[in-house]
Amino acid sequence: MTCSAKFSKSSAMRSNIGYILAICIFLGGCSVNRYVPEGQSIYVGNKVNVQPDSISKPNVTGVADQLEGLIKPPANKTIFGFPWKVWFYYWIGEPKDEGGLRSWFRKKLGEPPRYATQRIVDINAANMVAFLDNEGYYRSKAKGKIVPNKNKRKRTAITEYDAYVMPRYVINEISYVVPDSSLFNRDLVLAKQKTLLKKGDPIRLEVITTERVRIDQELKGKGYYYFNPDYLIVKVDSTIGRADSTLGPQQVNLFLEVKKETAQTSLKQYFINRIYVNTGTEENKLADTTGLAARGPLRRGITITDPGNHYKRRIFYDAIGFRRGNLYTNTMHDVSLQRLINLQNFRFVKNRFDLVPRSDSALLDVHYDLSPMKKKSLQTTLSASTKSNNLGGSQLDVTWRNRNFFRGAEMLAIKAYFGFDVQLGGSRTTSNNIGNEYIRYGASADLSFPRFIIPFVRIRPEKSQSLPKTILSVTYENRIQRNFYTTRSIRGDWSYVWRRNSEVEHTFAPISINFVEPRNINTELLGEVATDPNTNPSDVDRLFRLVDTKFFILGSNYSVSYRPTPRPFSKNQVAMSGGIEWGGNILSLLAKKNDEGYPKEFLKVPILQYLKVDGDVRYYRTITPSIKWANRILVGAAKPYGNSKTMPIPQFKQYFGGGSTGIRAFRARSLGPGSVAPDTLSIRLLGYQSFADIRLEFNSEVRMKFTDIINGAIFLDAGNIWSFGDSTRAAYPGTALISNKFLKQVAVGGGIGLRLDFSYLIFRLDLATPFRKPWYVNEIKNISDEGVVEYKNPWVFNEINFGSRAWRKENLILNIAVGLPF
Repeated sequence: MTCSAKFSKSSAMRSNIGYILAICIFLGGCSVNRYVPEGQSIYVGNKVNVQPDSISKPNVTGVADQLEGLIKPPANKTIFGFPWKVWFYYWIGEPKDEGGLRSWFRKKLGEPPRYATQRIVDINAANMVAFLDNEGYYRSKAKGKIVPNKNKRKRTAITEYDAYVMPRYVINEISYVVPDSSLFNRDLVLAKQKTLLKKGDPIRLEVITTERVRIDQELKGKGYYYFNPDYLIVKVDSTIGRADSTLGPQQVNLFLEVKKETAQTSLKQYFINRIYVNTGTEENKLADTTGLAARGPLRRGITITDPGNHYKRRIFYDAIGFRRGNLYTNTMHDVSLQRLINLQNFRFVKNRFDLVPRSDSALLDVHYDLSPMKKKSLQTTLSASTKSNNLGGSQLDVTWRNRNFFRGAEMLAIKAYFGFDVQLGGSRTTSNNIGNEYIRYGASADLSFPRFIIPFVRIRPEKSQSLPKTILSVTYENRIQRNFYTTRSIRGDWSYVWRRNSEVEHTFAPISINFVEPRNINTELLGEVATDPNTNPSDVDRLFRLVDTKFFILGSNYSVSYRPTPRPFSKNQVAMSGGIEWGGNILSLLAKKNDEGYPKEFLKVPILQYLKVDGDVRYYRTITPSIKWANRILVGAAKPYGNSKTMPIPQFKQYFGGGSTGIRAFRARSLGPGSVAPDTLSIRLLGYQSFADIRLEFNSEVRMKFTDIINGAIFLDAGNIWSFGDSTRAAYPGTALISNKFLKQVAVGGGIGLRLDFSYLIFRLDLATPFRKPWYVNEIKNISDEGVVEYKNPWVFNEINFGSRAWRKENLILNIAVGLPF
């Protein structure tokens, strides 16, 4: 038996060696030499050597990579020096049909040969010199050569470039040169206040080009419609170092001026004359749109052509910010176009400006040609998604839309949906997954108006960035937590959305009504949990509250988001958002006081009075074009008061820790609150169900781009959740309550990530492990003979053991998600 086994193993080894030898012989016989013309070599790579000036010794870090990125065309792909894609190109052969299978394989597996030629090398070297000049490395040089393969039998070659880099010039002073004090020249000089050309910065052509575009945009914002960035020229004086001994030898003065050949029409301000709107309706094709009969009355300088009378004229008065006699500005030009597009009633919006034909005219006629969308549409969507609580699933949506519902560009959308969610990323805690799988179905109706629906309030379109929206929505949903209970939710909202500029958006819902009712409760399961002697009493109390409490919430909420536009060439980007939500005050005043000390009720449902505050701050820094550092801080708190000070906050208003977009080293809803350990019987039966009133979380990750599709990340997460009040209200032990020792209860974890970027979606895998387990501060490690208790160290680096299967199962958490975590 033993001999047979050895013989079998030996045979297998000889077989594998045979296969390897066969492959080597096959590849050795594969040659593209017979296809290569005499005297030519296949181009298979390049090399760039950067030599700094030996006297001034400038900093040339990163210059080689920049120069290598300029080399065109790309080299043929190789494996161990063998141009395998070129070989496939010839081996597949010339296809007879360009649309056939052979042609498809040839394009996918092969590539035509690219030969190394000195002409291409010289062009690349010249481009390198031009690039160095544009980056401020004046008088630098570059040359290239072809380096054939030392093995004469291989007809391949690489190109090698040597760049001699001189010191980089920096800006000493920037001057705007104007011949007189005309209105245009005064506006040009004022544009210097926000210049991108700063003293001490390297002189770069890209920055100068962007500066010209910035000045052009600023001038167009003051009525100079026909101005163009090409009318500006920047002259460089690099001799100032020799003329002034106090200056460094590599400093320059810049002089920006308008080209002398610029026409006077480009230096003149223009004003709006008439505004024409064509709605593009079917009736327009039959009507004489040049006649007055086809046009409505002139109002605010706007003439509207809408023979079918499909649209109320007010929507165009609101959307178009120009008024007759107003100064043209590019800001109002862009804003008006964006508003018309955001009405979601028009497929295309074409805009043009015509100079009024009169001598020395400074007036523009504005034309808007619209192409309407279909009034009614039906859309079916099947989607797959992952959520922050590690739920993943699918949903089917059927949406019916009616555009221009009341002829005022209103949008009515009625949707019915059905979906399910299951746990992803190793979060399943039981074989039956009770409480970890969900089914949801429901319907919603939304009616949005492109204006404020509120008495005595009217916006001024010429002052706002976008049109405000008034949204009325009603939603009915049943959410089934498998084998546990069903939550029925009925919600209605009246909200307003508006923004004064592109950076700040406000949302205010003065009326938000929500009725939540648990139904179809699995009393047998609850009884099993309650009667088990190993179940924590606080878990029993929390579960019974969860399935036995109805909520009627009448409240309001306000949120704001701020996304400042980063300056050109800035490496930093910031985004902030926050909100406040409150409810129950009005109903509490209307309801009668309960003499027995219980909370007031409305329609026999307890009234919830609460205050909830949330904040989200994000900071991104670009380290290199392929490396980005992303950070986020999340804070939130929800607290009941007044009528509800002894009531728990409903679970859908609370926070949880862990999950694919949170602290990824912990399973969703498994962390906290505080230093509570996730080890009770309710977890085995119902999965992780930890929720609390306060959240504090910090996330940081370095994102690396390897290829156009494959990206990676290294991340660190920290935070936890806590409860307000006392143990009775929170239904958790005292270790779950917020205190001045909350920092000692912070959990920390980290890991690595793989992201596949398909442009239309990002598929993400994050593998994480805990670094700090907060519940260890309560777990006894040792009791000495003297009775001194020693607790575990919450930092668990000493427990890391990748060779242990039990450790890997408990501590390696795989998060599967779509999209970036933040």
